[in-house]
Amino acid sequence: MTIQTKERTPIESTSHFGHLTSRMNEYRESVLNKKPYICAERALLATEAYKEHQNQPSVMKRALMLKNILEKMSIYIEDETMIVGNQAASNKDAPIFPEYTLEFVLNELDLFEKRDGDVFYITEKTKDDLRSIASFWENNNLRAKAGALLPDEVSVFMETGFFGMEGKMNSGDAHLAVDYQQVLAIGLKGYKERTVQAKAALDLTVPESIDKYHFYNAILIVLDAVKTYAERFATLAKELAETATPERKAQLLEISRVCRKVPNQPADTFLEAIQSVWFIQLILQIESNGHSLSYGRFDQYMYPYLKADLELGNITEDEAVELLTNLWIKTLTINKVRSQAHTFSSAGSPLYQNVTIGGQTKDKKDAVNPLSYLVLRSVAQTKLPQPNLSVRYHAGLDSHFMNECIEVMKLGFGMPAFNNDEIIIPSFIKIGVSEEDAYNYSAIGCVETAVPGKWGYRCTGMSYMNFPKILMIAMNDGIDPVSGKRFVKGHGHFTAMDSFEELQEAWDKTVRELTRMSVIVENAIDIGLERDVPDILCSALTEDCIGRGKTLKEGGAVYDFISGLQVGIANLADSLAAIKQLVFEEQKVTQEELWEALMTDYKSERSKEIQQMILQDVPKYGNDEDYTDQLVTKAYDSYIEEVKKYPSTRFGRGPIGGTRYSGTSSISANVGQGKGTMATPDGRNAWVPLAEGCSPSHNMDTNGPTSVLKSVSKLRTDEILGGVLLNQKVNPQTLAKEEDKQKLILLLRTFFNRLHGYHIQYNVVSRETLIDAQKNPEKHRDLIVRVAGYSAFFNALSKATQDDIIARTEHAL
Repeated sequence: MTIQTKERTPIESTSHFGHLTSRMNEYRESVLNKKPYICAERALLATEAYKEHQNQPSVMKRALMLKNILEKMSIYIEDETMIVGNQAASNKDAPIFPEYTLEFVLNELDLFEKRDGDVFYITEKTKDDLRSIASFWENNNLRAKAGALLPDEVSVFMETGFFGMEGKMNSGDAHLAVDYQQVLAIGLKGYKERTVQAKAALDLTVPESIDKYHFYNAILIVLDAVKTYAERFATLAKELAETATPERKAQLLEISRVCRKVPNQPADTFLEAIQSVWFIQLILQIESNGHSLSYGRFDQYMYPYLKADLELGNITEDEAVELLTNLWIKTLTINKVRSQAHTFSSAGSPLYQNVTIGGQTKDKKDAVNPLSYLVLRSVAQTKLPQPNLSVRYHAGLDSHFMNECIEVMKLGFGMPAFNNDEIIIPSFIKIGVSEEDAYNYSAIGCVETAVPGKWGYRCTGMSYMNFPKILMIAMNDGIDPVSGKRFVKGHGHFTAMDSFEELQEAWDKTVRELTRMSVIVENAIDIGLERDVPDILCSALTEDCIGRGKTLKEGGAVYDFISGLQVGIANLADSLAAIKQLVFEEQKVTQEELWEALMTDYKSERSKEIQQMILQDVPKYGNDEDYTDQLVTKAYDSYIEEVKKYPSTRFGRGPIGGTRYSGTSSISANVGQGKGTMATPDGRNAWVPLAEGCSPSHNMDTNGPTSVLKSVSKLRTDEILGGVLLNQKVNPQTLAKEEDKQKLILLLRTFFNRLHGYHIQYNVVSRETLIDAQKNPEKHRDLIVRVAGYSAFFNALSKATQDDIIARTEHAL
């Protein structure tokens, strides 16, 4: 059915991609102008359900909670939209999830509006509402229960925040994409039929069938609740149509029809498919506040619906683009409040909802289709930090499509990012992923990757491993120099070491022991998540939870691999090079002198001389210097090899894998982790940001972008499957000419085809613009920057994060 509107013609524009229609421009402005508030509604409804059903198994309690929320929460339909569904009482408001924690919320009630970045507003009534439920949740949520599971042996790490577990204990997991293709093909009623059959087939004399019985009942409750939620919008739309203008009446009646149908039934049209996907994307984030809930390979599963509508004359490409822009603006309405501590590693209130386009089909052909281009066009028109757009690169990627990707990149909001099929697909196959599934992977969250609808939670996002801090602990006989607390058994003090090899051995033993400790913490929290806050809808939509009768945390997924985030790789590289060259080889600096410089933050005259030698005379990571690059590769190998030894809580319970690998997707944790890290041997001063991802330290990469790519390619990217995050910054003038754009494309193809790079993304913004935006934020309201594996509004970031982005090396091609 054709969508009727009187504002169908796009605004006149000389832009390569055109502009938003008037209606979508108004919608975008209304969403952007909306202040984000804390919303207590979900918390109150969740508490009501938990109180009423305290005796129920966890899966039933969670199902009945979601049912209560979806049946009673406020709903509304904005005047401009054709896609409906809201997460909270108003757009961009952040709901509270007390079953995970209320601790930071209550502690920060009067501080949300005073933050340097990630500001939220809150009314006095909301404060009172949240205080009214506090007693029920005291010692009765994930944070409290997971904390109680932690052995005493890891208490020092929790006290110091060493592993950065704030986000894991305060929220759900996510970091996956469900099987949207299947949702559209069979509707939730198809899942319901399968669940009914599985439940009927149970032999209840088998002990484990009792848990499965309750899980299946929970799924049936949730699927019906989602249907009810959609039908509430169908009823509301019909009511609003009674007093609407003729044009809006037709739209509202179409909304009503669609919501009566999807997501319960299969989709038949492009609009139905978009609405169905949005309902699921939204409700998964009402069920659990885990971020990085991603759309998967959007252009692949959505194209059949667009193609059919275009062939039948039911829709035009311009109408399809408007629906896509509508969806992206809707995506921005979802919000999440984090604790102040958590914002240091997730600056800018990101949700990391990733959309993947391009890549290859399962039969190894170029997967680019007409919808791939429309996604680029729609994302360019909306110019928003959500969704996070990723392009799957491969050697045969359509050249015209590659050109269009660069045109989007030139708009300067950090998208798209590129992931490389040439390294990711073989690496997945090597760890046991079937070839067909490996060719169907998508980006998740930032730069991590997984197979949509078949992969368990948190393909990345577990413990932070602060490599420079670990080096300092290794140098200090196992004691953290900042807190003074012993973290591991000592292996000697740096000042007493006889050789660089002795330091390397101390690093190896220290990082391995801390890796073991991180696993203990992760497993305890995962057990808490499994027992107390299972996600029913998310599990139902991931294979093969229904077949196994298990939630995701119990091992329901086909594949289950997880990774932590290793921070400060470049700092570790440059530190090792400085110690080896200046102390042990050239003997220009004594061990005592270097240690004194580190302890005093390079303050004395001799310390300043040492700092200048480090910065000026030692080869740096990012310049294709084997001396430094090989040192960090060897040091990183200690972690890569160690972390593989430890299974997750899902090992042997069904999924292929159940193991760990490494990843450099450190989001903005380089800033937060830097705040707790003293001066380091690479010449970095205390408490300032670390290098982010696998990118070089700021302004240390002086040999140009090609050398950066060569240094990064020396890392074991085939083992770092949690993502190899590489940020680059270029001045917009660098891409002003067509020949410059072609130079960049050639550089990218070389990086991916010959050097087997994993990932790359660009900030196309000048230093001058960023500085002006910091001084005059009102003039740059729409300025979006690439923070790490995601983009955010520059004004939403803390000053420390803004300064970090300004300081990044600006390359020329």
